[in-house]
Order: sequence, then structure tokens, then C-alpha cells
Amino acid sequence: MEDIAIIGAGPAGLMAAQAAAEAGCRVALYDSLPQPARKFLRAGIGGLNLTHSEPFESFLGRFGDAAPILDPLLRAFAPDRVRQWAAELGSETFVGSSGRVFPTDFKAAPLLRSWLRHLDKLGVRFHPRHRWLGWNDQGGLRFATPDGENTVTARATILALGGASWPKLGSDGTWIAFFPPLSLAPFRPTNCGFEVDWSPHFRDRFAGTPVKAVGLAFGERRFKGEFVVTRHGIEGSAIYALSAPLRDAIEADGQAILHLDLKPDWDTEKLAAALAKPRGSRSVSNHLERQIGIKGVLAGLAREGLLAEDMLKAQALKAVPVRLTRPRPLAEAISTAGGLRFDALTPDLMLKDRPGAFVAGEMLDWEAPTGGYLLTACFATGWAAGQAAANWI
Repeated sequence: MEDIAIIGAGPAGLMAAQAAAEAGCRVALYDSLPQPARKFLRAGIGGLNLTHSEPFESFLGRFGDAAPILDPLLRAFAPDRVRQWAAELGSETFVGSSGRVFPTDFKAAPLLRSWLRHLDKLGVRFHPRHRWLGWNDQGGLRFATPDGENTVTARATILALGGASWPKLGSDGTWIAFFPPLSLAPFRPTNCGFEVDWSPHFRDRFAGTPVKAVGLAFGERRFKGEFVVTRHGIEGSAIYALSAPLRDAIEADGQAILHLDLKPDWDTEKLAAALAKPRGSRSVSNHLERQIGIKGVLAGLAREGLLAEDMLKAQALKAVPVRLTRPRPLAEAISTAGGLRFDALTPDLMLKDRPGAFVAGEMLDWEAPTGGYLLTACFATGWAAGQAAANWI
């Protein structure tokens, strides 16, 4: 019998393994894929954003309704602790201009290799190609393996199976079949793109085009950011930052209207004065380009959202509407909301109806924007579950 069986070798599962092994437990780690932390590696391709440097209260506020529940867990494994942990593994970090924290080499692979070596020294044993099939009648853990079905017994179990985004990398959400429906909140995409009914001309001409330094407004949120036009709609960092309220609005009203300020660094008066200059025989498009520098995809967005008679109005160009019709599918989202409800768990993340079974990571019903918040919460809940399981046994 194992001391602790951990199912899922992503960031939460690996951190749970470290916490439990450092507490003196014998730990076995199971994953359906051949290698651990595939999603962690994929997320680090553009630079591994480990955490964020903003003040803790602001950091905590990014978790919305789940913030009060996650508060003690995040305080125990806060952003400074994440940086300390990385340094202990040989990866120094730095704070970027946006406040995000990265390894100095930006890469995920060296940190992961060092982490796995550390776990190996602690005696953690990794069992790849083990897909969890739930519990048997005696409480044993059922696994599908290349050699057929296998059953494992353990004094405690930690589940860290992820949400339902990026299923090819292991987080396919199929584990929900093993839990009572009332203990689950439906999966919903977050940090995702959205669909827009572009005109065929705009879609064919501008799909794949970045839109830089525009103002975005939705509800009370107003900021300057960037996104990319896709054949289906829009995606990118600025859209991800608004994904939760945009998604909620679509669920409530069937659509969400995002407003774009195409000249965010010009006030309305300056913009109106430039547009009022004589146009002569120039077309509207030529006048926009000559007087205020709006051309290409920005001019296309204006034509998509505005009536012809409004194209030269300053107020209209500072609030161009884009109608979002639906989020892109779960499989494309960076992360998901939904999962196991916290009211199905004790404060130390143990399932109320299955003593000795703990849960960590994106299986839990919380969401956060990109910027290091997702990884930090996975680390923090993994650490808490690992310590709680060790205390349990």
C-alpha cells in the first residue's frame, strides 16, 4: 500500500508530491501521459509566467468569488514563496515591466527538469500512462495501463487532474463522471477567445492580424491593450483579461458588446479637430489615414462596427462596438472555470464524502486571469493538499 497516491502530474500534482514527500511520506505519482507537466511546458513556450509581483491584496482580488476561500492557501504559498521555490531549484526570477514574474531564461524546461530531479531524490515514483478510472467498491484506485487495468491502494489520495482545457495535454475533464453531479459546477471557458460575425471581406483580409495599442471598454473596465483578429473573432491578452465578464454577459444576454477606442492617446476634442479638416475629394478611408493615422485593420474595425455616416465622428471612433456572440470552445481556452465545488470539500481540500481523498489545482471551481495567477493557485492548492494528506496519515 502506498502512503499517498497522487493522480495528475501537472503543477498542482507535482507540488503536492513535493509537500508530501518533504513531510516524510512515500509518494507515488500517476499520470495518463508519458511525460509529466505537458501543459506546464506548453504554457512556457512564450515565456514561463510563474507569478505576479503586485501587492498581495490586489493579487488575491484577481480570484473573484473564490478569493475568500483561497486566501489562506495563497498566503501560505504566496508569490514571494513561488520565487523562493524556483530559486531553490536553481531558477532565478525577475519582474517584468508589467509586474509579471519570469525565470531569467524565460524557459519552463530547465525548471521542470530540476524539479523532477528534486522529486526523484525525495523518493517520489512516477507512473506514466496510467489513466484513472475512478474507485472500486473497496475504495481502491482503478487505472487503465498499457498492460491492462490495475488497482492501487493508498492511505491517502490527492487528485490533481486539471480542468477541461487543452485536452490533448491531459486536462480533458472526464473525471467528472466519478463525482456526484451536485458536487460539480459546470465547466466554462475562461482566458479564451470569442466569436464575432465578421463580414467575409474583413475576415478574409484581416484574419491573423494583430491589433495594437487600442482602448478596450466593457462595463467598468477600461484599459489599453492588444489582441488578434481571427477568422472566428478575437483573442489575445486584452481579451483574456475581460473573458470572465464577457462570457457572463453572453450567458445572460446572448451577446456582449465590447467597445474599442481606436485612438486612445487622443482626447475627443483633438480627434474631432483633426477629422474636421477639409476632406476635399479624398475618400473617408484616405481622410482617416491622413488626418489621424487610422488605416488597415483599425479602419476595417471601424467599418465593421459603425454606420457610414459615423465614420468621421470622433465619439464614434472612440467607442467602436464589436458584438461578441459566444466564447470559443472549452478545448481552446487557456483555462476553465467550474469543477469541484468548494462546499464539497473541507477547508483543507478533502472530499467530505470520501475521507482521505484531497483535491488540488484546476479541478477546483475557481478562475483567474493570465499573468501568473493560474500557476500560483495551482502551486498553492497543491502544496496545501500535499501537507493535508501528510497530516491525515
